[in-house]
Amino acid sequence: MFFSFDSLRLRYDPFPIGVARPLMAADTYAQLVESYPSLELFQYFPKVGNKYVLSEKFNSANYDSFIRKHPVWQRFHDWIKSDDFSYGVAHMLRDHGIDLGYDAPISGGKRLIKRLKSLAKRRVTNMPPNLKSRFEFSMLPADGGSVTPHTDEPSKIITLVISMQREGEWNPAFGGGTDVNRPKDERRLFNRMNGKGSFEEMEILDSFPYEPNQAVLFVKTFNSWHSVRPMTGNSGVMRKTLTINIEARG
Repeated sequence: MFFSFDSLRLRYDPFPIGVARPLMAADTYAQLVESYPSLELFQYFPKVGNKYVLSEKFNSANYDSFIRKHPVWQRFHDWIKSDDFSYGVAHMLRDHGIDLGYDAPISGGKRLIKRLKSLAKRRVTNMPPNLKSRFEFSMLPADGGSVTPHTDEPSKIITLVISMQREGEWNPAFGGGTDVNRPKDERRLFNRMNGKGSFEEMEILDSFPYEPNQAVLFVKTFNSWHSVRPMTGNSGVMRKTLTINIEARG
């Protein structure tokens, strides 16, 4: 197990979001930071701001090759993909008062039996979809990098944004914090389908600074507006993160 959430502190309004720091043992974190992939493996992704991405969805060949070549990342990848991870995070959140309804994965056979029984009784049995997890490497240039205000896709359930920097490597004056937003126009509060907003349209309710060995964790809701404002740092410096998404498996 790579993560500890013993230090997690959440705010619950307007949606559940908080920080766990330290997230990992110092030696494990150092291994991951030191072997973080180089920029040439990434794909520029302007759709969500000024950002570079490497994932199983974007530049997948580079992503798969990188994971295979680095044993520590292979172990990390396998753990993130496991039910132990995704359901473990869901159970941890339930202990913090956030019950998302995910107790354990439901096999295809059990789903079929429950559907047949519900048909026989002429009633509908609702079962939550199973969970799946994936992660991407993300970089934002310190000179202007940003993530546009959004609430995440409807399929997402939980997101963790993990900082990947050495102690003292990042200048806080650059910015890079994850902002909790509320639209100034109340008609934009409901955003389940993840329409994008502009920075000017948002009021900042809180901001979680970009600090090493931490996870900013939040739950996708209809109003989980968040962003990273354009940064004002030096050219050539990158804000490096892992973004882990726990999603509904069809």
